[in-house]
Amino acid sequence: MEYRRREVLGASAAGIAAAVGGCLGDSGDDGEGSIAGEELAMATTTSTEATGLLDELNAAFRERFGTRVAANADGTGAAIRSARDGNADVILVHARSQEDEFMREGYGVNRRDLMFNDFVVVGPSDDPAGVGDTEQATAAFEAIADAEATFVSRGDESGTHTKELAIWSEAGLEPGGEWYQQLGQGMGETLTNANESSAYTLSDRGTYLSRDDLDLEILLQGPIEGGPELLANPYGIMAVNPEIHGDVNYQLAMAYIGFVTSPEGQAVIEDFTANGEQLFFPEALSEDPNFQQYVPEGWQPNGSEE
Repeated sequence: MEYRRREVLGASAAGIAAAVGGCLGDSGDDGEGSIAGEELAMATTTSTEATGLLDELNAAFRERFGTRVAANADGTGAAIRSARDGNADVILVHARSQEDEFMREGYGVNRRDLMFNDFVVVGPSDDPAGVGDTEQATAAFEAIADAEATFVSRGDESGTHTKELAIWSEAGLEPGGEWYQQLGQGMGETLTNANESSAYTLSDRGTYLSRDDLDLEILLQGPIEGGPELLANPYGIMAVNPEIHGDVNYQLAMAYIGFVTSPEGQAVIEDFTANGEQLFFPEALSEDPNFQQYVPEGWQPNGSEE
């Protein structure tokens, strides 16, 4: 899906400052720098849309500033490819290794930590592989592989798929065979398929908890419930570099980033629930900021990386 591009404001330094500054005023502000009536092109991961959080954030942004968000939710890998091609103003994704590569290549700027939840290993209640007896993600995957129990993989280069591959690698395994099924689809479709085939899969907690039609159970928790840190699932947001793609709406991207990382935007994330459960946890505000969020992990001022 290609984004409908818009004619954007000139990206002079004064214009950028006015636009970002203007977004702090009322949505009815008709003065220089007002963003009311513009449209932001966003590329994001399916979990933000499938859970309903994206609609909540975008509605709050529109109510505050009179600005529409045209979001394409198609997995982290696809979102980053779309932004690399200049078809998005801002990306909201959850695969730090892919985000770092995007920044190193110069396509992404002004990254912020936004929120987090975690991944969980889910499967049938009878748990034929004994995943419920494990305490580590690698041990859970080893048990599934040893039993050749059906495992459904998203197989779509999404953030969830990236994490799944990292766990297989950490376990020293290369999954394959009839028991390992790659769908190339989103989290919702993957959960549905796993449910219908009584299979195991890796899911972000938010999408799993937002569903009330699944027989699958959480068999290995992530760190939110005391599980292994390997299953942590942080989300980041960043603007597309206007020096690479001159037609992106950088002013509007920065206004959106400013809103969702503000106390108002973070409250939307914190208060969002499904089936009585909090799905995401805000992470943008802290008394002790992590400055590494703005640059690729390991980046040093002299350009060397550890």
